[in-house]
Amino acid sequence: MKALFVNGSPRKNWNTHKMLESAMKGASDSGAECELVHLYDMSFKGCVSCFACKVKGSKTNGLCAYRDDLRPVLDRALASDVLVIGSPIYFSYPTGMMRLFLERLLFPIMSYNVNPDGTRPRAIDRTIYSALIYTMNCPEELAGKIHYTEYFAPNSQAMELVLGHCETLCAYDTYQFTDYSRYDASVFSESEKAEHRDKVFPEDLKKAYDLGKRLVGMARG
Repeated sequence: MKALFVNGSPRKNWNTHKMLESAMKGASDSGAECELVHLYDMSFKGCVSCFACKVKGSKTNGLCAYRDDLRPVLDRALASDVLVIGSPIYFSYPTGMMRLFLERLLFPIMSYNVNPDGTRPRAIDRTIYSALIYTMNCPEELAGKIHYTEYFAPNSQAMELVLGHCETLCAYDTYQFTDYSRYDASVFSESEKAEHRDKVFPEDLKKAYDLGKRLVGMARG
């Protein structure tokens, strides 16, 4: 049982990384062999439209043919039973690095052919139980008003379509700076941010832990 966790944040030991580590702990406690990778440690491109994965008789088997730092990670993602990808939200969307990863992961698996029943065949014949974890400075109430869930939906829908299963977990109103007094950020109350970090973020970490356990349990059947 293999579980891969992908950090799409430039920061380590901060909100997204901590959520992924908690999910990884849940998966590990359920017996999965876990690995965490940091996208910002690698040099790679998004899809380069070579279409090697769509050539008739292609032998890529769902693995992107372009060779760079990301390809071995994509190989391990395809071999995993559980895949959890995390990213902070910048201007309503996940980081560009996460998006590059999703392009390279999902497009080669998705087929341009159509089955007689109208469904799309996939390059892999099993389900990879996946999840997307988002962390954001935005409070949950405001995220609803500005339609964040609508922005997130296409990623989860693509993961569901291509991998067979996807869940989404959000951590809102996260603590952004180590010292708010150093920054021009008067729109925020540091005391309120700290209170949320101390009272609510531990609950978010518990949800991430439960997510990791749940995905491994589903993968075991």
